[in-house]
Amino acid sequence: MQRNRRTPRRTPRSRKGTALVTTFGVLTLMALAAGSYVQSSTQTLRQAQHAVMEVRATQLCEAGLNAVQRELWRPFRASQRFTEIAQATTGASPGNERVVRSGEIGGVGNFVAGVTGYTQVNPYLAVVNIRTVGFIDRNNNDLLDPGEASKEVHSVARFELARSQVFDYTYFVNNYGWMDGFREGDLIVNGDMRANGNFDFLNGSPTINGTVIAAANDKLVPPAAGLINTPPVKWNDTTYNNNWNNAATPHRDRWRPAYNPSIHGAIGTADFERWRDLVHFSNAQWVAGRDVNGTYVAPGSFGSVLADATGTSAWTRTSTGQVATRTVLDTRPTQEVVMPDLSDLARYQELSRNFSTDPANYQKANFGDGTANPNYGQPAYVEIWNSTLGRYDRISDANGRVAGSAVLIGTTTNPIRIYGPVTVDQDVVIKGNVTGQGTFYAGRNVHVVGSVRYSNPPNFRGSNPAALEQQNEKRDMLGLAARGSVIMGDPTRFSSPYPLAYMTPPFTKGRFDDNGVFIPPYNALERDATGRMRYQSVVPDATIRAIAEGVNQIDAILYTNFVGGGNVGTGGGGMTLNGTLVSKDEAIVAWSVPIRLNYDNRVRERGPDVPPLIDLNLPRQPTLMRSTWQDRGFSPGY
Repeated sequence: MQRNRRTPRRTPRSRKGTALVTTFGVLTLMALAAGSYVQSSTQTLRQAQHAVMEVRATQLCEAGLNAVQRELWRPFRASQRFTEIAQATTGASPGNERVVRSGEIGGVGNFVAGVTGYTQVNPYLAVVNIRTVGFIDRNNNDLLDPGEASKEVHSVARFELARSQVFDYTYFVNNYGWMDGFREGDLIVNGDMRANGNFDFLNGSPTINGTVIAAANDKLVPPAAGLINTPPVKWNDTTYNNNWNNAATPHRDRWRPAYNPSIHGAIGTADFERWRDLVHFSNAQWVAGRDVNGTYVAPGSFGSVLADATGTSAWTRTSTGQVATRTVLDTRPTQEVVMPDLSDLARYQELSRNFSTDPANYQKANFGDGTANPNYGQPAYVEIWNSTLGRYDRISDANGRVAGSAVLIGTTTNPIRIYGPVTVDQDVVIKGNVTGQGTFYAGRNVHVVGSVRYSNPPNFRGSNPAALEQQNEKRDMLGLAARGSVIMGDPTRFSSPYPLAYMTPPFTKGRFDDNGVFIPPYNALERDATGRMRYQSVVPDATIRAIAEGVNQIDAILYTNFVGGGNVGTGGGGMTLNGTLVSKDEAIVAWSVPIRLNYDNRVRERGPDVPPLIDLNLPRQPTLMRSTWQDRGFSPGY
């Protein structure tokens, strides 16, 4: 018989050893995971810190660029000349920066910036190279030390005397725009209108076949909210076309062409972009941003709109008895447009002089059709007919300047001849026919004492817009620019209230300039350095009375530093302006109707860096634009 034996049990010690090994393994894995997590977290924190410091350094660089640009911009905007910029940046180069500006932004860091170069590209454009460094000043010593985060940026800024937007309108008023007492057939505007303040239609409604714009302006006294009080009457496209095609319609050859997609291109095409700002289209719409032949075109309205501080709207109102309907196209408020200043006559005397000494920069050698400009290389000039000698006399000197005042009378047989920018020291007194292309700059007033008509006027009718451009490029065009005011009618017969009440406060408005200096409102009854009231001419009253007659037509681009106003249509027949009126205050009194304003689109810019069809050397506005921004690298300092 066999005896049974039990298997020996493992000792507890063996079990504990196995558990210890397992525990060590788990702890090792946890340690590795924790280490990896810490390393990952540290790297993430470092990357986040790096990103934050780079953003801060970028903002500091931007502050440095703005500080230098602002230092150059203020005197440039005030003088509208490059003299101060050129002087301030003389000798600038990398390592020898000029106009150096430094500063600190609390809680962000420090910056230092300066000009490294200046180039005068042409009489209207200068480029300024700026270098800026932004850094995180850890030890608060206002210096960039080793171990401190920093970024360097190089930028190029364009300081330009650009063609002003104010000449894109039939009627532009820097203060308050107003139309009072007109019925829909009494005043017909074929073009766009704008004010750097409110725009009011009172006691009736004229017909405005174009855009109306108002803008908030806190520089005016009182400030303007920038509102249009009520929509005016506007023809629809059918009515506009019917009147434009009616041979009995006065001055229809001077109207903006009606938009026709078969002629001007369908919306979105390159042809459309070429002509969209030069045609009339009543049924306004919003056109989305898009690429046209490789160039991005920003979104915007097309056609006649109402635009003010509340946004941009299409509108319909075909008679005073109709309640207007408005369709919102965009809710962004409008902005003030800078009006060029004409207070420094020496600048325009220099322009007249440079016109002849530097023709390549100021004159057009050839027209668009390839034919030569017969006047190219001539100095700016004005010639009037000498009936005694039976010849034309040039009354301007070799620098395009007329000493004292100029009394200019043209006839259909012997019109006034003008070429280029002619500067007249005091008053320009003008009436009659004019031929040529040029601008009178008056050191005091321009007095329009009778109708002013082109001998060879433009014609905007036709089915080939490019051919019309070539034709109209050679037709007559006149600018009348006054350092004082443009006064219409016989000033020796002015009285109160018409028109003098509208040339004095409180109708005229005071305003603050960009430096906060108050500019009093224009007062026609004040006497200036000549001893004459500001609305009067320094030409003797007897001379004015002998030649003055009713003003029924003005073919010109009118620009005035103060008031555009006076009496028109005094002998009946109303008045037609074929061109533009640009002024600070407007004070025109119509003694008969209808009044017609027709925009001359030859003076409008055709796009960025594209001049108008005819460049009259009109006043320009200072602009500043950054053309390049180069990141030269960020250092985190570790």
